[in-house]
Amino acid sequence: MPYTIGIGKISDIFSGHGISESYHSTSSVHGMKQTIAMQEKDFQGLCFTNLVDFDAKWGHRRNVAGYGHELERFDVLLGAFLKRMRTDDLLILTADHGNDPTWQGTDHTRENVPCLCYSLQLHRHETLPTGSFGDVGATILHNFNIVQPEYMIGEPIWDIFKQ
Repeated sequence: MPYTIGIGKISDIFSGHGISESYHSTSSVHGMKQTIAMQEKDFQGLCFTNLVDFDAKWGHRRNVAGYGHELERFDVLLGAFLKRMRTDDLLILTADHGNDPTWQGTDHTRENVPCLCYSLQLHRHETLPTGSFGDVGATILHNFNIVQPEYMIGEPIWDIFKQ
């Protein structure tokens, strides 16, 4: 089992199971700053970050301007993160569901969410096949050479980075 750092509400989501270290975040900006700080740690494992403000603060409240400003703040911090990536790092950005701030009501929305993958080892750029959140889990397992349990759905997309 890889060493796992949870940032934001990750430890809460998984009831602490499989989390080696946990750091609470006060905002998405704070969570990104904590994630950037983790790049200075000498560890091999998974740093799993949840940026809850996009969902709870802006998406459910249908605050388009706030959502847009949060994206701008995230973009700046993502740039700082990318500059610190090591050769063997793998970055996966995705969401667990849609939450379009322009939609009516306060429920989650049903659009497909993007899954963006980046590594310094990436040699081609392409659109990932439409899949499921299980593909993200399968990719993480494959990245750490962990055999995927038979009951688990998903196909690793890691081969994209090796060609």
